[in-house]
Amino acid sequence: QVQLVESGGGLVQPGGSLRLSCAASGFSFSTYAMSWYRQAPGEERELVASIGTEGELTTYAAAVKGRFTISRDNAKAMVFLQMNSLKVEDTAVYYCQRFPPLDEYDSWGQGTQVTVSS
Repeated sequence: QVQLVESGGGLVQPGGSLRLSCAASGFSFSTYAMSWYRQAPGEERELVASIGTEGELTTYAAAVKGRFTISRDNAKAMVFLQMNSLKVEDTAVYYCQRFPPLDEYDSWGQGTQVTVSS
């Protein structure tokens, strides 16, 4: 069974930084592109960033480009999201997911809460 466990969220002031981690298991991690999604209160889930199987390609939502960095460690089956210069608008629950997610195979974990507030 595919398992994705997010961690590293918390409360941070605007302009601060957080590093999110995702521990993956139950599938051949290094053969899948990975991603981070987020869902803010009252809004739909949106793609934040994606990364190719070897980190050869990364993609970012316009709202986070230049501030967030996605990375992965295939030996540890982990994916990370470094978030810098955080804004109030970044407040959301952040989810790790295979990319692209497929409804037939991919479910969503508990996510990790990121709250940016002064």
